[in-house]
Amino acid sequence: MRSLRTSTRPPQEYSWLPGFLKKFDWPQAVVMFALIAIGLAFIYSIGSQAGGIAEHFWIKQSQWLALGIVTWLAAAIFDYRKLIFVSFPLYLVCIVLLVVVLFFGTKVFGARRWLVLGGSLRLQPSEPAKIATIILVAAIMALPRFKINNFFHLALTGGIIILPFLLIVLEPDLGSALVLLPVGAAMVFAAGLKWRYIIIISSIIIAVVTVEALNEIYRLRPFLKDYQRQRIEVFLDPGKDLLGRGYNQHQSRLAIGSGGMFGKGYGNSSQSTLGFLPRSVSNNDFIFSVIAEETGFGGCTVLLLIYFALLGTGLRTAFVATDKFGQLLATGITSLLFIHVFVNIGMSTGLMPVTGLPLPFLSYGGSFLVSSMFCLGILQSIRVHRSNEDPDSSRLDALSGRRARQGDSAQA
Repeated sequence: MRSLRTSTRPPQEYSWLPGFLKKFDWPQAVVMFALIAIGLAFIYSIGSQAGGIAEHFWIKQSQWLALGIVTWLAAAIFDYRKLIFVSFPLYLVCIVLLVVVLFFGTKVFGARRWLVLGGSLRLQPSEPAKIATIILVAAIMALPRFKINNFFHLALTGGIIILPFLLIVLEPDLGSALVLLPVGAAMVFAAGLKWRYIIIISSIIIAVVTVEALNEIYRLRPFLKDYQRQRIEVFLDPGKDLLGRGYNQHQSRLAIGSGGMFGKGYGNSSQSTLGFLPRSVSNNDFIFSVIAEETGFGGCTVLLLIYFALLGTGLRTAFVATDKFGQLLATGITSLLFIHVFVNIGMSTGLMPVTGLPLPFLSYGGSFLVSSMFCLGILQSIRVHRSNEDPDSSRLDALSGRRARQGDSAQA
């Protein structure tokens, strides 16, 4: 009998698999693939209406998806706590790529944001740079001697965030750069920054923004490019320059409004088909407008609920994480996804200026799809490895509990 039991035991190299599958966040995986399927369906819909090279965009997106799945699974299996040891080299590599793209990047619409890796394969360094920044900030703030309410420690955190922010601004890509600020703010808040410092920092930010606004209004030393200033002016006055800078957002609002309650039906987006909503943006920056036109208010509501479910799983991961690094990392990743969803949909509906931020898992673009799936892979890793506590800390907790019980019995 003993030999029979021994022979039926699973091989040691596969002994981790049942625990991995049990701890795996299956709802998050289902929601992620639901969003990806919706994205592929509408990229195909837009391409079939547009014809030409756009007709094959869904195939390219599927190829990136294959790479994304491998990246997602690898990140989920990998112990996220080991990222602490590679956080600085990873951050440094991304900084180097951001510098390289300024000199050797492919220029598209006046901005150098892409590195050509070969053929049609391109990399947007700002995407991995945002993730690398989140990982390094979480690693720094998780150090035992780090105190978020210490001025120098807080300044160090700010410097880590500001460096890639400035390099991305120089591309120029102000929209992607600005994402780092609220994400960093969310992580600092989660780390336990005191309210008096939050009020002081908020006051400084308001003062800086006010001074910069006056600077741009009176053209003293303009920081914004002309097209960036025009986007803000169009946002403040939606009826201004409807045939110029305000054209895309105006057509986006028309597409959303024309969808009505239940839409015109899949593949029947007239704004995209007739080219009023430019095909160059309808499958990426303004894909929400196409979805709204074809599925209406009902479809948009379902889509938003799916995103709420995705973000909810991210917040749940932050709450169940058993270490500070995991908590801060999950907070940063969830904040990153939330900012992209909020800004992109706000941009499509006219509630935010046009910034060019893609919609996670829906917009056409390989770099962002792979990086987004990598982020969710890290969240899966945090859930899978969350109960693998340090044996020393477990023994210390047990000893503390034993001492507490002895104290209670002595008092009794």
